[in-house]
Amino acid sequence: MQTLIFWGGWPGHEPETIARLFAADLQSHGAAVRLESSLDLLADLEALRAFDLIFPCWTMGSLTPEQSKGLLTAVREGTGLGGIHGGMGDAFRGNLDYEWMTGGHFVGHPHVGPYTVRLTSVDHEITAGMPCEFPYNSEQYYLMVDPGINVLAETTYTHENRCCTMPVAWTKHWGKGRVFYSALGHKPQEFHDHPHVRQMTVRGLLWAARSRS
Repeated sequence: MQTLIFWGGWPGHEPETIARLFAADLQSHGAAVRLESSLDLLADLEALRAFDLIFPCWTMGSLTPEQSKGLLTAVREGTGLGGIHGGMGDAFRGNLDYEWMTGGHFVGHPHVGPYTVRLTSVDHEITAGMPCEFPYNSEQYYLMVDPGINVLAETTYTHENRCCTMPVAWTKHWGKGRVFYSALGHKPQEFHDHPHVRQMTVRGLLWAARSRS
């Protein structure tokens, strides 16, 4: 499995640490991982076509038209896309095509603290065997989401007398490409404190990756 992880952008999410953590996890599953600390490669569609999975770790920032076209086209043609938290869900603000592809985008996190995550799909290969409900203590993302996503996990968001159900993790398709996203993981330590969340993330990345068999 040929994998590209590109990291950078806002440093508060420790993108290099996250990139190297999941690079090691994917390598343990046999992946060949290329780490890039710039967005330059995204403009090279032919290079992107060689990857089975792309994992963005780039909070905020922006793409050139060529980089945006390269990334969107590669996924539409079958390269998988998977990521977490702000590294994918708060990347490239205002790029509507990117947001459409990912299935949702960060709006804010007015609540930071304890909340509960509930699985909505306990039999999916990404979530099988996980606790049906578990406590989490971190940024609770408020997201704008595509109503067509396949929600794997959700939370109840209560803020300023409003109460709503908010997706936490999902899958979708973009053309021939599979897409996985999880809003969890503000800091790398969270994946050590919640091994089932780390397992879900790795499974989601493996699910999204193109199968060449």
